Amino acid sequence: MVLKELLAAIEEMAPFSLQEDYDNSGLQIGSSGQEVTGCIICLDINEQVVEEAARHGSNLIISHHPLIFKGIKRIADKTATERIIKKALKEDLAICSVHTNLDNAWNGVNRILGEKLGLTGLSVLRKPSGMLKKLATYCPAAHAGRVRQALFDAGAGHIGGYDQCSFNLTGQGTFRGGEATNPFVGEKGHLHFEEEVRIETIFPAYRKESVVEALLCAHPYEEVAYDIYSLENEYDRAGAGMIGHLPEPTDEKVFLAQVKDILKIPVIRHSPLLGKPLRRVAICGGSGSFLIQDAIRMQADIFLTADIKYHQFFEADGKIVIADAGHFETEQFTCGLIAAYLKKKFPTFAIRISETLANPVNYF
Repeated sequence: MVLKELLAAIEEMAPFSLQEDYDNSGLQIGSSGQEVTGCIICLDINEQVVEEAARHGSNLIISHHPLIFKGIKRIADKTATERIIKKALKEDLAICSVHTNLDNAWNGVNRILGEKLGLTGLSVLRKPSGMLKKLATYCPAAHAGRVRQALFDAGAGHIGGYDQCSFNLTGQGTFRGGEATNPFVGEKGHLHFEEEVRIETIFPAYRKESVVEALLCAHPYEEVAYDIYSLENEYDRAGAGMIGHLPEPTDEKVFLAQVKDILKIPVIRHSPLLGKPLRRVAICGGSGSFLIQDAIRMQADIFLTADIKYHQFFEADGKIVIADAGHFETEQFTCGLIAAYLKKKFPTFAIRISETLANPVNYF
């Protein structure tokens, strides 16, 4: 297939606009117009992953962590990144990363981690604000149903667990077409009154292009009147981390033992245990120390993440248990998540999860 088809599918799963400002998700090497014959999916790219892709005839690598994260001033042999880029160019490999956009996606890194841990009622731990837009448009009453459905199909109308949400108000619109117009109703040059429906619905900002396109395609008028407003409401279908519930209150040590078994790790670093059953569990796959106060604010009993520094454990302050289960370990299900999604979208496309172990952390 052409690479841009696959990138469009990833955009549906984890819009690249969801990535953090510091991140570099997206296509890093290659052209969106090139043909891809197969892909290798990995957490991190090293030289062995590039060799694995070439060995299996895959000319696309999809990684979670970006290969190119900071500015590169040369492509030589001095660093591993430079050598990987040279190998990729020599083998004509495209490289794309799906990083914090997948971390922040509703069905992304944290949801799969929460499901593996058996958590229920998962919701976003830190919801972004300023991401929602409101659309208001006007159309003849007889066409309102078609226009509404087109907007919903394009991704508008989601509020919490509800979809196809809108507000509709009937009224009377007026217009007069000029000489160059071809009005759907009324006659050009004459003031026309039309019974119309004002349709209001909301959508995330990253859906704006598809929502407006759907509106223009479904609306019968030659000139479509619509307004788009920015909202300050929190958006609950994307954001950092997640919080959920254990099926039943669980002893702290029992839960930590379960986590070790599920994640297949020999050790978990943690703050002092509080001696009370765990019910609410906050999680963040990968580096999540920036969410400690969010987990406390949301009254989580334990916060499971990675890359916690020594002094950050003090932030637990007897209010929560902070547990560091490792960066690779808390993100290890990401490759399977991406692969399952793409296989469902493209069942005949060759997709492999890398067999190369790229985790740089070892335990003795």
